[in-house]
Amino acid sequence: MAEIMLKVEGLAVNYGAISALRGISFEVAPREIITLIGANGAGKTTTLHAISNIIKKSQGRVTFDGIDISAMPPDRIVAAGLVQVPEGRRIFANLSVRDNLEMGAYSRRAVTPNERQAIRSDMEKVFNVFPRLKERIRQIAGTLSGGEQQMLAMGRSLMASPRLLLLDEPSMGLAPILVDEIFSVIKGINETGTTILLVEQNAYKALALASRAYILETGEVVKCGPAADLMKDDAVKAAYLGA
Repeated sequence: MAEIMLKVEGLAVNYGAISALRGISFEVAPREIITLIGANGAGKTTTLHAISNIIKKSQGRVTFDGIDISAMPPDRIVAAGLVQVPEGRRIFANLSVRDNLEMGAYSRRAVTPNERQAIRSDMEKVFNVFPRLKERIRQIAGTLSGGEQQMLAMGRSLMASPRLLLLDEPSMGLAPILVDEIFSVIKGINETGTTILLVEQNAYKALALASRAYILETGEVVKCGPAADLMKDDAVKAAYLGA
C-alpha cells in the first residue's frame, strides 16, 4: 500500500499471566474497510481497546497518520479522528437521543459559532443516515430497540467527525434484517470517505464487505489477505463460514 493511515506493530497485551495479544501487526490504508475475524477470545476487542488506549499495552507501537499514539490519552485519540463504536453499544441510557448525539461531539469543544454550526450540520448528516433517530430525537435512549440503539451508538461516534471508525461487533444481537441494514450503513459511511476497521462475529458479512481481512487466533494473526480470497480459503470456510 502506498499510504498507511493506521499501523499496528508488535502489539501485545497481558491480563495478568494471560497473553491476550501476542505481538500482532497490521496496517489500514485510507478509505479501506479492514476486518478482524476470529472466535470469541481471539483478541479482537482487545486489539481495538489497545489501539484506542482504553487498556494498557504490554508492548508494541500504534501510529495514526504517521503520529505515534501509543501513549496518547484516549480523549486525544478521539480528537485526532480515531473513534470507536464499542461492543454492546454503551449508549447513555438515561439521556435522550439528542443528548447522546451531542455527547459524541464533546471532543470538538463547540466554543466558536463556526464549530457549533458544523456540529448542527453533522447532526443532520447523522439523521440522513439514520432517519429513525430523528423521529425519536426526544426519546430516552434506553427505551429504543436494540437496532435503534446500535444506530445511535454509530451516530454518536459519527458526531466526533472520525476519519477512522473502529466498529466492535455492530451486528451483535440484531435480527437478520437489521444486520443487513447496519452493514449497508457501514458501506455507505465508508463510501463518504471514512476508513473502517471492523471487528465482527458474522464472518461472512464482514468478509463480503471488507477489502482485506486478518484472522486472529489466541492473540495472533494467523492469516491475512484480500477478503475475497479468504472467503474461498478452505480453512477459513471450515472455521468461520459454516462450510
